[in-house]
Amino acid sequence: MALFLILILVAAVLGFIGAVAGGLGYLLAIAIVLFVATVARCCPALVRGKWTRKAAPDL
Repeated sequence: MALFLILILVAAVLGFIGAVAGGLGYLLAIAIVLFVATVARCCPALVRGKWTRKAAPDL
């Protein structure tokens, strides 16, 4: 889960720099690709519930 959040943060920072700085549009493209790859890789695990905590069994 931490890796997912770190990659999303890196994509946001690269996208911000690429959008604001002139001539660095390639950083925006890299950020978009990184974001899409991260979401595509991590969302199936989130949907399956791989990262959710299991409830304790009833005694």
